[in-house]
Amino acid sequence: MSQTATLDARNRRTMLFAFLAALGMLGLGYASVPLYRLFCQVTGFGGTTQRATEADADIAERFAASAGGVTYSIRFDSNTDRNMPWDFKPLQRTDTVAVGQRDMAIFVARNNSSEPITGTATFNVSPEQAGAYFNKIQCFCFTEQVLQPGEEVRMPVLYFVDPKALDDPNMEGVEQITLSYTFHRAPDQSSASEGEAES
Repeated sequence: MSQTATLDARNRRTMLFAFLAALGMLGLGYASVPLYRLFCQVTGFGGTTQRATEADADIAERFAASAGGVTYSIRFDSNTDRNMPWDFKPLQRTDTVAVGQRDMAIFVARNNSSEPITGTATFNVSPEQAGAYFNKIQCFCFTEQVLQPGEEVRMPVLYFVDPKALDDPNMEGVEQITLSYTFHRAPDQSSASEGEAES
């Protein structure tokens, strides 16, 4: 094999490795968002709340009896994205909840536009360390919401604070937990137009 052929073979191999590395980086780029979301959901990192079942809530209630009636003040915060023509607010701004006890908050959303709009809510909890212990059993943020022009809906959030928060030294001194939502216009508005066609 001549020196030129050897050099061409090396160049092709280098290009193949570079292409595979670029393809791998592209794949990691696409996977990073779901992997980060999964990490946050598991750890509560960045104030991400936890999803819980009714069975989880039952277990928490049993442990709550030993918590001695410790309570947290829960503050509800609501926002809408700039291009979201909705009014969105909680029925009450604060509530006091006993650790481990289920509680419900109601948020009200109204579509002020002349067209149906599909919205999706992002959420977080502050302080960040409370995210690992703030559990939502039912929430409008789990699915997209479609509101017709002028439509107003009440949306419940069923939640509890895990008694394990009392064993975490990072939670010492925390008296209030803020649950914050921001509604955005969903990128895919096809469900909004489908809802208009059905009505």
